[in-house]
Amino acid sequence: MKKLRILKSALKAICRNPTRTFLTTLGIVIGIAAVIALMEIGNGAQEMLAKNMEAMGVNTINIWPGNITRSGVSSGSGARANLTLKDIEAIRRNCESVTAVSPVVTVRGQIIYGGKNWSPYRITGGSEEFLTISNWVVEDGEPFTARDVRRGARVCLIGSTIARELFEDENPVGKKLRIQNVMFTIIGVLRSKGANMMGMDQDDCVIVPYTAARARLKGAGQTSLSAVSSTNTTTTTTTTASSTYTEGVSLYPPVSDANKPPVRFSNVDSIIASAASPEQVQTAVLEIGNAIRETHKLSIDNDDDFRIRTMAEFSDFLSSQIQTTTRLLMCVAFVSLVVGGVGIMNIMLVSVTERTREIGLRMAVGARARDILRQFLVESVVICLVGGVIGIFAGHGLSLILASAMKWPILISYPAIFLSVGVSALVGVIFGYYPAWKAAQLDPIEALRYE
Repeated sequence: MKKLRILKSALKAICRNPTRTFLTTLGIVIGIAAVIALMEIGNGAQEMLAKNMEAMGVNTINIWPGNITRSGVSSGSGARANLTLKDIEAIRRNCESVTAVSPVVTVRGQIIYGGKNWSPYRITGGSEEFLTISNWVVEDGEPFTARDVRRGARVCLIGSTIARELFEDENPVGKKLRIQNVMFTIIGVLRSKGANMMGMDQDDCVIVPYTAARARLKGAGQTSLSAVSSTNTTTTTTTTASSTYTEGVSLYPPVSDANKPPVRFSNVDSIIASAASPEQVQTAVLEIGNAIRETHKLSIDNDDDFRIRTMAEFSDFLSSQIQTTTRLLMCVAFVSLVVGGVGIMNIMLVSVTERTREIGLRMAVGARARDILRQFLVESVVICLVGGVIGIFAGHGLSLILASAMKWPILISYPAIFLSVGVSALVGVIFGYYPAWKAAQLDPIEALRYE
């Protein structure tokens, strides 16, 4: 029997009972559809994660205050060591891998314009480099400058959410915005970033010079530094701001420049920095750690009184979680393929039984055992391939429905499509071989006698 004749014979046998053929392929359809849908949704999640990381700054490094430990006594979570401008100066001076660094102070409060008020998700104070590090782009207007930061100018940038809620169709640039009863001039509107990975609206923000925030807004830069006491039989040790650092940090430094606004607190809530490239992030982390330890006069025996985190750590964690979940669901999908393969084996065995006389007749007129083997094997593979093709379209349609209904991103995976076709053919070969082998081993005389 020629190969083309074997294929025609297999297709004729499949079309002889289309309902049974469709039900047979249903397991393969479900399995392949699940694999395609999961791959597209998983790839979309990875793509969204990459975009969020890019928006947040792939090279971004965050430094937060940490716990204080002195003479074996830990302050725990109730006390925080101060990060000051001296730390930022040390980072600029000693960290070659760092291209930009900015203090960060955060404020909570209400903003008012005209008869409307709004409580933004965050009010952030930073230097002129804060916008570059955080990948903020001023879409309308202009960013504040280093001169604004030195003067503590009452200027601000607002996100698109605030522009929409307070100003609607009105251009907010140049308008006065009241923040905690302090009037600020809006000089720019930030380009929209949308929601972050936690679902928080990144555009619901106000950014001001950190000097203006510390001098004029309540709650800016007031990171607490509580006392830690260690009492024994003879002495009591108290950790304060002056004992934390050898040189001491005054919370109320004198104002040296009359043009600068008064500063109530010298510390900042955190520090944000940017490495020269993603490959230099870890080098920058080491350099920053050494610079701050030197500024804080920490000995080798002392633990860090600060914490350094990078976007890479967060990205790796989320990527691993997404991959783990996708792989788990893929295992469930492959179980469906196995179940579908068992169904195909069962139907093929039934087909062999039903066509025993046909097999005997073919052998009687000259068909060899390998011809019978090929015929039934081709039938099994064709059934699985048909189910695979239907499953590919069904899986893509399912992913589109989920993306539309739940606002999930999807990304078509062509390797997954080709892999699904290959897996379908492999299932047909594996689960169709035994029925085909059983048909090929039939005795022609016994097969002709079969009722």
